[in-house]
Formats: sequence, C-alpha cells, structure tokens
Amino acid sequence: MKNIKTSTTLKIDNLAKEMKKAGNDVVLFTAGEPDFPTPQPIKDAAKSAIDANFTKYTNSNGIEELRDAISKKLRNENGLFYNPDQIVVSNGGKQALFNAFGAILEPGDEVIVIAPAWVSYVPQIEMWKGKPVILNTYPENEYIPSISDFEKLLTSRTKAILMNSPNNPTGAVYPKETIEMIANFVKKHDLFVVTDEIYEKLSYDLPHVSIGSFDEMRDRTITINGFSKSYAMTGWRIGYCAGPSNVIKEISKIQSHTTSNVNSITQIAAVKALEVDTSYMVKEFRERRDLISDLLKDTKLKFFKPKGAFYVMIDLRDFLKGKSTEELCLDMIKQAGVAVIPADDFYAPGFARISFSTSKEEIKKGIARIKNYLKF
Repeated sequence: MKNIKTSTTLKIDNLAKEMKKAGNDVVLFTAGEPDFPTPQPIKDAAKSAIDANFTKYTNSNGIEELRDAISKKLRNENGLFYNPDQIVVSNGGKQALFNAFGAILEPGDEVIVIAPAWVSYVPQIEMWKGKPVILNTYPENEYIPSISDFEKLLTSRTKAILMNSPNNPTGAVYPKETIEMIANFVKKHDLFVVTDEIYEKLSYDLPHVSIGSFDEMRDRTITINGFSKSYAMTGWRIGYCAGPSNVIKEISKIQSHTTSNVNSITQIAAVKALEVDTSYMVKEFRERRDLISDLLKDTKLKFFKPKGAFYVMIDLRDFLKGKSTEELCLDMIKQAGVAVIPADDFYAPGFARISFSTSKEEIKKGIARIKNYLKF
C-alpha cells in the first residue's frame, strides 16, 4: 500500500473547495459528477422504500428486482444478454471494477490500460498484485488506439485489456470499427476485456457500442456500469458488473466478504432510475461541450473537442516554464481563482482536465480567467 499514490485530483479539488468555503470566488472545473439534482421520481422511490421499512440486509449480489431490471436494460440498450445471476450490484462502479480485477488476476498478470486513463484503474490493478501496462494514445489521433499499439505490448502474461469509452479524462468515444478491432484482438489472444461504460449515455457524436455485443465476446467481457453519471446519483453509491458466470461467481465471493450488499434503499431507487428519461441532461451537456469548445478556440490552448463524457483536455506544455503541471494548476487556483485537474496522474503529463459539469455562466467565467492567467 505504501507504493499506491494518493490522488492529485482530490488534492486540487479539496484546496479549491476550501478556498470557496472561505469566501473566495473560485470556478470549479474539477467535479467528476453531474451538477443536476437526482430526478424526483428516484428520490420519491427511496422515500417510499424507507416508509415501507425496506431497511434490512439484502442478497449481497443485489435484489432480484434490480438485477432483473439491469438485465433487461443491457439487452434492450446494449445488445448484451446476461441473465440476473450474471450481474452483481456494487457500491459504485469503482467497487465493481475492484471486484472484477480480483476475480480475474493472479499475481504478475498484466492488464493493458488504454491511457489517458482514470486515476483509480492502475492502483486497483496493483492492489490485486497485477501489473498495469500503459498503452498511450494522443489527441492527434483522437485518443484512438491502433492494433499495432496492442501488439507491441502483448506478452505471455497479458490477461486483459481495460477500456473506457466514452473516456475520462479525454472525452474520446471509440468508433465501432475500433471496438471491433479490440474485440478481435481479445479473441485471437484469449484475453478478457474489462470495459468501463459509466459514461455510455453521454456520447454526443457517435452511438455508444458495447464490446460485449460482438460475436463470441459475451464470455470474455466484464461490463462495468452504474447510475452515477447517467442519473446524477453519485452520492447514492451504486454500480454493477455483468459478465460470464465463472467470473461473476468469484466477484460475488469478493463482495460477500467485503461490503456485502449495497444500501437497500438505494437499490429501490435504482430500479426506478431505469425508468426515468434523463435526455435533458445529455442535451445540456452537449450544449456545454459546444460552448466550452468554442471558447477554447479563441485561446492559444491546444485541446481535443470531446465526443462524450463531460471533460475536455487542454495542453499546458507550452506554459509550464519550469513548473510541473500540478504546480501550475495550484498557482492557477490561487492567482486566477479557477481550478482544473493536472492530468499527469491520468498518464497525460503536461495536460489538464476541465470538467464542464457546471453552469454555462461558470464555464464562460472560468475560461476567461484561464485566458487571462496564461496571458493570451
């Protein structure tokens, strides 16, 4: 555990929030969560669960009603055919990922991680004594990996590929041809793929495609998803994984001996969530994506226009002048009152992540402050 690095994201976010709490005017571009309230029908379902005294332990894999609803959702929306017994409901997508790595990894097994990548992937693999192998992608290629990238990293210890589309932190969305290429590689070399699809509904320019829907991929794919981003339920802590029965059996074991079941009330709320239309959130995020992209075009910053999620990556390498990315971002908070996340921990040194999960007014104000701070 001493080798596991703490999160720079939390360090920056905590400083910015402390300054804001102290009365400073700080624009927060740090949040990895929707700024919308949880939809009212979901909250009402939770209140009803409390009133009905649904407050006891449940099946550690999740209540049958919820797993059945998730099974139908996966079939109808993603072309994934998993029965309820092949689904485990967990305390957020983060626990679902942790459980998945524990189920498939032996010490020394390698996982190819497509980067830039969310900060918790690598530590989780390392906690199970696996070895992360970083596959770097770049904005000039729209952060899309190539077949040669995978072939260069393949060894006899490769166990799985970890992919995340739509992507945090880049906003990249993999086209169908890329996902099919990864699927063919996985089949050819007898691997697993762990696919984090938590941002699936926030895909603006391309349809979301689940890799588990391709031929012969059902028993090689562990699909991770949840309710945090799509339904503005970050604090409710509920996610899930679906996969082949032999893997789910091990995941179930891990969960039963760690956290056991997810909050019973949250599970009832999640059943209702799957009936709620949140397209208004997607519409607003698309408008914010377009706004922030237009504003950034008027700066000297290089950036990749995101195709999904609610993040945009900016290239700060020409502005570091001897500082580290973290030092520049910390100084930007103090001097300019705007907080962005250094992307070094995402395996993108010299870049920063902006979350546009905030109001259009704050986006305008924040980009103006960055522009002024960098002296354009």
